[in-house]
Amino acid sequence: MDPADDPQPAAAAVAGRMAAAAAAWLDALDPQQRDLAQRPGPRAGTAAERERLRWHYVPTDHGGLPLGRQRPLQQSLAMELVATGLSTAGYVTVCTVIGLENVLDRAEGFPRGGGRERFRDPGLYYLRVFGEPGGTAPWGWRFGGHHVSLNDLVVDGRVRAVTPCFLGANPASAPLLGGGSLRPLGGTEDLARDLVRSLPPDLRARAVLLDRAPSDIVSGNRPRLPTGTEVAPGPDGGRLPLTELPLGLPAGELDATGRELLRSLLAAHLDRAPAGVVPPVDADTLHLAWAGSTEPGQPHYFRLQGHRLLIEWDDTQQGGNHAHSVWRDPEADFGLDALAEHRAAHHPG
Repeated sequence: MDPADDPQPAAAAVAGRMAAAAAAWLDALDPQQRDLAQRPGPRAGTAAERERLRWHYVPTDHGGLPLGRQRPLQQSLAMELVATGLSTAGYVTVCTVIGLENVLDRAEGFPRGGGRERFRDPGLYYLRVFGEPGGTAPWGWRFGGHHVSLNDLVVDGRVRAVTPCFLGANPASAPLLGGGSLRPLGGTEDLARDLVRSLPPDLRARAVLLDRAPSDIVSGNRPRLPTGTEVAPGPDGGRLPLTELPLGLPAGELDATGRELLRSLLAAHLDRAPAGVVPPVDADTLHLAWAGSTEPGQPHYFRLQGHRLLIEWDDTQQGGNHAHSVWRDPEADFGLDALAEHRAAHHPG
């Protein structure tokens, strides 16, 4: 394709930077490290593809080469690859979330156990490349650890998927000197709360579905979201299930102030990715759902849902000081739609 005719030139430019960074990182590894760092590219039904669709947001082995088993230069090259898949604000937020492992370690009394020397460990963030960066075949990469999961796929020289994209924070708020506080996801939380509290009573009653929030995001770490008549029950006995048809208040009923807040809230999630990579989402087609208290510092949950979009947030654990936030595309998570198109075009039959 002529670059001048590319409808998403940013997606191609970012893919090029990703490929260069991934190749540089892989070339810097020794053979044992590379055995952990790289798997075959996406192909339906293979063990490597099942591994690519596996993701977590808890402190477990996410698959790949952890930062703690890399030399400083290798770590820097790894983070250079991670940075290619994020905006500046997204990268700063991811780095802050990783650093919170040190804060959490102290808050929990520097615990031992869990089968490793250090339980809360900023070195336990794993990077893995699937396929050959920059080649003609689809390839991708995953970076994950406690409260971080980034999943990117490149097909036909363009970034075609950046979801599931998970960020969390524990603690969600921590004190800083001078009376300040560290809140990596605080701006997002404040936008959502301001939006719900701005609603007139009749609309707020339709947006706030429950007075008690579910204990976690409802979608969990499922590789695929419900379709058709499927239902994903909530973590508290299905009180707030996840269905293909959205629950809550249609955004089209918001006034001008509400719509502006909603657009800002949507941008706080989509702007994790580099500019121009993600297709635009019409905020007016979304539904807003809330559960729990609307008072700051109290456990709560919200959801934005519409065509090709699911955003979930919960801040319920540790008395409302432990946040989870996930952004997903029900049709394009892990680039499964782009891979199907690629196979149909290049490998028919």
